[in-house]
Amino acid sequence: MEILSFGFMQRAFLAVLMVGLLCSTLSFFVVLNRLSFMGAGLSHAVLGGMAIGVLLGINPLYTGGAFAVIIALLIGYISKYGRLQEDTVIGIFFASGMALGIVLISFKDGYYPELFSLLFGNVLAVAVSDLWFLAVVMIFVILFIFIFFKELLTISFDEELARANGLPVTLLYMGLLTSLALTVVVSVLVVGVVLAAALLVIPAAAGFKLSNNYRIMMLLAIVVGIVSGLGGLVLSYNYDVPSGATIVLCASVIFFLSLFRAFLGKLFSENILLGGRKKTRKNF
Repeated sequence: MEILSFGFMQRAFLAVLMVGLLCSTLSFFVVLNRLSFMGAGLSHAVLGGMAIGVLLGINPLYTGGAFAVIIALLIGYISKYGRLQEDTVIGIFFASGMALGIVLISFKDGYYPELFSLLFGNVLAVAVSDLWFLAVVMIFVILFIFIFFKELLTISFDEELARANGLPVTLLYMGLLTSLALTVVVSVLVVGVVLAAALLVIPAAAGFKLSNNYRIMMLLAIVVGIVSGLGGLVLSYNYDVPSGATIVLCASVIFFLSLFRAFLGKLFSENILLGGRKKTRKNF
């Protein structure tokens, strides 16, 4: 393929593939645990950590990753033990982190062209070092989900039952938040701060509309994440449009198609049911 004849496109292809797999896998638990706002809050708050990297001359992914993990753990701790609702805590860190990022970046002398990439994504500018960081995060998160899949599923459906069975609920929840924070950071590579949360919600939302079996839901979410990622990358290359926004739009189109399919399925089943009732009445 001509699109893969360029080095930057090869790196972009790998980045989109890994981010699509990572985000769609984790999105299953994000939707199941209603952590969508958490993802949105972290994706914006992480700008503060990335701004620290910009000022210190360090890769913003590294400082952003550390910052996001700290913020996620603080949100988890304060919401559980600080007598505040989780959405309130997320809203506070959402605004504070982004405000910190804006202020710190204003101290940077001269023009910083990569700021636009941080906000809206620029997968074509992904470096080899970024791919290694992404790969490490992907392996860590997917191993965590694979090893503790049953436990995470249990606390997602019934936290009290999980505690009664002796599961370390708080530790597992903090591990899930840490995974979410790291995933948000690497998502910035592809779609930027503004759109990162979308990849953590849309794939699983589409899977939930297409199946009632949780294993099939996760499989469908992974398919949606990878297809929308690669499809969006190809479309952005062919039509010269922003890659991050195109990827999210592709995922959104797939979600609305799944919603339409679910609506038709429900309508069709209701018509069959009503038809069966009419025939039964005639028989009597």
